[in-house]
Amino acid sequence: MNSADLLTDAFDRIRGVVHEAVDGLDEQALTHRLDPAANSIAWLVWHLTRVQDEHLAELQATESLWTGRGWFERFDLPIDRDATGYGDTPAEVALISAPPELLTGYHDAVHARTVRFVAALDDRDLDAIVDTNWDPPVTMGVRLVSVIADDLQHAGQAAFVRGILSRAPAGRTDPAATH
Repeated sequence: MNSADLLTDAFDRIRGVVHEAVDGLDEQALTHRLDPAANSIAWLVWHLTRVQDEHLAELQATESLWTGRGWFERFDLPIDRDATGYGDTPAEVALISAPPELLTGYHDAVHARTVRFVAALDDRDLDAIVDTNWDPPVTMGVRLVSVIADDLQHAGQAAFVRGILSRAPAGRTDPAATH
């Protein structure tokens, strides 16, 4: 296994967790928040995908799929087109709502672009400096690992929320109502 295979495997695992968290849920479940300050599955999946999309676009010196391929328009959210969710307030989290097919469709498009990119990398590419705003400067390898780490955390959070929702009585999305 080479580094490109390893990175592809990591991004494939993220995609799997995203689909497990989203598939079979309706929009109400996807936007349910465990408390008023919590993130919903929809926000978590949208955010992790937006961050991955933006970072990969930067690495490839291209436009993100969100703005360049019409995903912003398809989602039709009342947010700035450049928003990624970073630093969102609870009120801003509540603005993210989408049907499951849209969330996974966007994620799958970003995933496909990501794995095409990483499949073409060799180990020397990973040492390239991509961000000099940090000390030490960030290499492409470090940036990709950062995206993977962030994505896995948020995908795991979405899976956790899905697990809580699955324990709620039929027809109810408020797990507190069972106590």
